[in-house]
Amino acid sequence: MAADRNQGWREAALTGLVERHRTALVRMCCLCLGDASLAEDAAQETFLKAYRALDSFRGECDEKTWLMRIAINTCRDMRRSRWTRHVDRRVTPEMLPEASAPFEERDEELTLALMRLPPKQREAVLLRYYQRMSLAQTAQAMGVTVSTVSKQLGRALRSLRGILEGCLLSTSDAADD
Repeated sequence: MAADRNQGWREAALTGLVERHRTALVRMCCLCLGDASLAEDAAQETFLKAYRALDSFRGECDEKTWLMRIAINTCRDMRRSRWTRHVDRRVTPEMLPEASAPFEERDEELTLALMRLPPKQREAVLLRYYQRMSLAQTAQAMGVTVSTVSKQLGRALRSLRGILEGCLLSTSDAADD
């Protein structure tokens, strides 16, 4: 009887997590992995791992931070796997799950620039700015210190600035022709 009650609680908790965080997790995984179908798999794996670990979740961070940590580790594992090294992982904005606001051209440029960053810098930017997590939450989700996140963000922002300025220069050069 108690086992049935516990099973019902776990299923209800998982359903709530999926309802609240599925879209954000899929988008995050898509941007981390560069492949929409792999992102779906990573999100499902994240929820499966979360379901298995529900009893050990101590609430030391909020559930979104906890899920993002699981998702990032899942994406890292997938990137390391031998099979994903042979897959074309280029992502276009159209491959991402539906956004809550219309996608504009400059959003596409930023997304493509973001995809060119090294994985850890990309993760830091996605968690901090895209998921709107605090530095502490971002550090917790990435499993690093706040100082490390700050350094990753600084490097990422410098790289993004250079990439985007290069895009602007090439666009204006093309307009001059």
